[in-house]
Amino acid sequence: MTVAGEAARIAAPDEAVSLDELRLAARNHGMPLEALRYDVTPPGLHYLLVHYDIPFIDPASWQLRVGGHVRSPLVLDLAALRARPAVSRTVTLECAGNGRARLVPRPVSQPWLDEAVGTARWTGTSLAPLLREAGVLDGAVDVAFTGHDHGTERGVEQDYQRALSLPDALSEDVLLAYEMNGAPLPPQHGAPVRLIVPGWYGMAHVKWLREITVSDAPFTGFQNAVAYRLRQSADSPGGGEPVTRIQPRALVIPPGFPDFMTRRRVLDAGQVTLSGRAWSGRAPLTAVSLSTDGGASWTTATLGPATERHAWHSWTATWQAAPGEYELCARATDAEGDQPVDPPWNMQGMANNMVQRVPVTVR
Repeated sequence: MTVAGEAARIAAPDEAVSLDELRLAARNHGMPLEALRYDVTPPGLHYLLVHYDIPFIDPASWQLRVGGHVRSPLVLDLAALRARPAVSRTVTLECAGNGRARLVPRPVSQPWLDEAVGTARWTGTSLAPLLREAGVLDGAVDVAFTGHDHGTERGVEQDYQRALSLPDALSEDVLLAYEMNGAPLPPQHGAPVRLIVPGWYGMAHVKWLREITVSDAPFTGFQNAVAYRLRQSADSPGGGEPVTRIQPRALVIPPGFPDFMTRRRVLDAGQVTLSGRAWSGRAPLTAVSLSTDGGASWTTATLGPATERHAWHSWTATWQAAPGEYELCARATDAEGDQPVDPPWNMQGMANNMVQRVPVTVR
């Protein structure tokens, strides 16, 4: 059994995807890339990652406790939460491990390719007023969020638990959400209440929420201190940089039609309108570029507006496609820089926003 703090395992050079990884891939699921056509992703198509089990929670008996380093601890049921001022936000969520399976050498975990993303309209109530009502005391530094899901990870038995710094938790963007796309949250997406932290990778959006704890000491739980870190080696200083905000990424809506096994696209020669989505959680998106030759050359696409700050943008480009074999790539640029063509490697395969590669046959 592995132990807490041990780095993620790296697959041997010729090691195939294991049965354990296939079991994870069958249990979780990515968004079919043709669903990029939807401005708001239908819940059944939105990407899904469940660390442990989907807990069975009766909404009628569910309660949320807010405590720790506060003046007046709170206990709210679902009716009390719904009675508070409602807020809706359209937010693009992406798993921090998106793209992991493309890394060489490959970190062994959920084998995501490009599909671990989705955009939904989340409705709930803002977290900040709730924390102010509880009366955060001087000296508070972190706010921990605990879910009902429970399991073992690298030898550590735990409830899934993540923390934000107090300033991040007090952002007016952060929601306690009880609806997805205008309907009550589905069980797999965190019913009855989950956290939504716009702009952050999916690990921060704690599902099946049961407790919020304000602390006057830095949070050192597994999911912050061990699981979501950018490590180049097992002895990276400080355990590596923490994974936080979503890096820029663009995806192509698959053109033409696919081969069943390889998913290679087939389309007819002539003028083709290519389109897709692009997003960034770290800074405003500024451009999308398109390549039809595997990244050797780039042209500027037309970037559409985002419906909201933390929702994806649409983009389009025109391609005069001649018969032959091609590799399409899209690259996003935000106010802090470009999406990389080559993968940024780390031991856990986190925040890998290398460009997508779409093989195409034009006939």
